[in-house]
Amino acid sequence: MTVTDLPSAGAPAGTGKPVLEIRDLHVAYGYGPEPVRALRGVNLTLHEGEVLGIAGESGCGKSTLVYAATRLLPPPGLITGGEVLFHGGTGATGDEPVDILRMSDKELRRSRWQDTAIVFQGAMNSLNPVYRVGKQLTDAIAAHRPGMSRYDRNERAGELLSMVGIAKDRISAYPHQLSGGMRQRVMIAMALALEPKVLIMDEPTTALDVVMQRQIVEQIIELRDRLGFSVVFITHDVSLLIEVADRIAIMYAGEIVEQASASDVYRRPRHPYTHGLLNSFPPLHGPKRPLVGIPGSPPDLQALPSGCPFRPRCAHVMDACADVHPGLGPTSLGLPGVGEPGRSVACLLHEGQGELPAELRV
Repeated sequence: MTVTDLPSAGAPAGTGKPVLEIRDLHVAYGYGPEPVRALRGVNLTLHEGEVLGIAGESGCGKSTLVYAATRLLPPPGLITGGEVLFHGGTGATGDEPVDILRMSDKELRRSRWQDTAIVFQGAMNSLNPVYRVGKQLTDAIAAHRPGMSRYDRNERAGELLSMVGIAKDRISAYPHQLSGGMRQRVMIAMALALEPKVLIMDEPTTALDVVMQRQIVEQIIELRDRLGFSVVFITHDVSLLIEVADRIAIMYAGEIVEQASASDVYRRPRHPYTHGLLNSFPPLHGPKRPLVGIPGSPPDLQALPSGCPFRPRCAHVMDACADVHPGLGPTSLGLPGVGEPGRSVACLLHEGQGELPAELRV
């Protein structure tokens, strides 16, 4: 799979009906007068059959976003505002979506694993080491399908293992008897046990070698095409998202700073931070070029700079960046009235505050 394969990765970015909408989501860590604001007004929409990638440096809020949206945020994390609307879920009435943040505990328990399922980071830490794989696969099935016989649950577990490329006879294995890639496949099988509409993957390939990463990514795309679920794929590796995602959202300091199709992000980045991320890994094609990292360090969320949070690290900073906090808006190519549909960016350069550099408008 290469960047040239992007058109076959799925439906065009942003098409199809919305299945999950995150609106103005705010999250803080800690209590008292000075909590750490980890998310600040995040807005995202996931469409049916879409693979939405979320990328950014460590600490930018990627995992916090999905854990808050699924109400799995551990203390002292606190959702301080916003909505997470799920369309067509078990708690929905007619065409009206249900707000996950306002579900009762009973409704939330019924919705989990049927509407949304998660593949957590680090399969060895997520699987119980003292239970066989089959037992862990059938637990969720038994909880949501109490009328199903034990024989049928075990048959379903075997089907799930086969679906992710593992022999059915490994159903009696313990997690330590499986390789890292096989454990990750078991987690994917477990998440798909009840055929959810949304699959959330929190850096599922971080601890795997590049060969196994490729196999896992190809497996996800093949299953998405076969079963029709939507995917939220979280990673710090933008090059991986370019291969698997239909659309990518770039996060920085608890905010979305750019959204676009995967091919647009790769070929035509519009935010200086996105441009820096792409120049931090080797090109997949063409001549070699020197790698250029992003200067400085990720910001302290308790002491963000005034104006644009990326200002201290930006190569195109200007005076207005110290006073104005840019919001997501349409991109600009440096010409009056010329923009790009289907993408947005949070940068004053695209609001006409300065001369747009060539690398951000070609």
